[in-house]
Amino acid sequence: MYLSHPQVLIDPDVPITEWSLNDVGQARINALAAVARDRLKGTHSVFSSPERKARDAAHPLASALELNVIIAEDSYENDRSATGYLPPTEFETTADTFFANPTQSIRGWERAQDAQDRILTSVQNMARTAPPGDILVVGHGAVGSLLYCACANTPISRDHDQGPGGGGNVMVFDRANLQVRSHWQPLEQAFEI
Repeated sequence: MYLSHPQVLIDPDVPITEWSLNDVGQARINALAAVARDRLKGTHSVFSSPERKARDAAHPLASALELNVIIAEDSYENDRSATGYLPPTEFETTADTFFANPTQSIRGWERAQDAQDRILTSVQNMARTAPPGDILVVGHGAVGSLLYCACANTPISRDHDQGPGGGGNVMVFDRANLQVRSHWQPLEQAFEI
């Protein structure tokens, strides 16, 4: 399964890759960690993007499951370093354009097609190399949505994005063939918290 990190502490003066979870995001992860032994039973591997916000979400879950976090270096969010922080309205407009034009670099961002190829290959490698059992991948909304499109064999579209709310959503796929078993759901709904 793929979990997008929940809400982050947005700070224009800090590189996006180093943003941490905010209090709401951390509380949501802590609530899931409290029931992880039951609700994530069967999970034998926890992978994380190298970005801080994903690691902040992955570590409490892995700890609750008595597992180590495996950093998947190539599972980071789409590279937006060309623009860095964008105010919310400008970010949403740019993200819309990013999804609508997957073969073009929008404002210097990594192309959606390249980000999709990267996250798909990363998750395929996780599925191939992890020990038997379920895997939990903690990552990001945009590349998670691109992964969803690849696994659902559908064209890249923001129609398959996790939606508003700041993250903290789950998408379930079959480890053997990466076929989608469920669309994005808030973690509270997916794990009945």
